[in-house]
Amino acid sequence: MNALELTIPAPCDWLNSNQRLHRMASAARTKQWRAAAATTAWASPYWFDFEVPVHIVCTVHRTRAGRWDAGNLYPTAKAIVDGLVDAGVIPDDSNEWVTGPDMRAGEKRAEPCVVVRVEAIA
Repeated sequence: MNALELTIPAPCDWLNSNQRLHRMASAARTKQWRAAAATTAWASPYWFDFEVPVHIVCTVHRTRAGRWDAGNLYPTAKAIVDGLVDAGVIPDDSNEWVTGPDMRAGEKRAEPCVVVRVEAIA
């Protein structure tokens, strides 16, 4: 298996590129998403650490349908990738190690979440 898929339940509201949050509010949300990603990775029964470059795809599932731009939620994905680094899934989130995260719009769900797929590029 050279891919890992994690479902990260939303610990708080989304981080959105169009928001104009106070820096402390943004930092608090970032911290929650980052911790949620690390905790989910540590709890995964399919644990392994990648020692090769990876491609990351984040599929965002929201509680409502309608038009929206998945790319605007990139700050949420960035916090998740940082959490994967914290957990030791990937050694670093630099261009040397990570391609992406590529953003995808998922379907409407009762509980918001982000499904993260980390796949080895070697």
